[in-house]
Amino acid sequence: MGLGNLVMGDEGLGVAFARAMEKEDLPEYVTVMDGGTGGFHLMGHLEEHPKVILVDATMDGGVPGTIRLIRPRFSSDFPKAISTHDIGLKDLIEGMLILGKMPDIYLFVVTIETIQPLYVGLTPEIEAVIPKVIQEVKQLITQLISE
Repeated sequence: MGLGNLVMGDEGLGVAFARAMEKEDLPEYVTVMDGGTGGFHLMGHLEEHPKVILVDATMDGGVPGTIRLIRPRFSSDFPKAISTHDIGLKDLIEGMLILGKMPDIYLFVVTIETIQPLYVGLTPEIEAVIPKVIQEVKQLITQLISE
């Protein structure tokens, strides 16, 4: 599931990832979803799957385009500045924990430098990272299937 806001420049990375991932040849048991800024509306979708791979942008002060895989178990495990969603990912995870419906989450975060309000599109350096994120997600899918 790609998360992000398309009208905030590089913050829309997760949505761009999901759209690109939908064009990939994937096993039938893999569902790709554009989560946008869905907040709590995404809870039902996350509950349907025992393992969930999320892709989102983060402004963590690192080098733009850096990809990290995080295995969050609690909302406090998520990066502090994850995004500008209406209801943030941390809030969504807190809700799922309270309800006892937390799936096994794998979170790929990509460092962005700034948010560009009312800008549709990604900077060239972030656009160039999407194929690498797709490759890493596909490798993780293969690994999870073999477990």
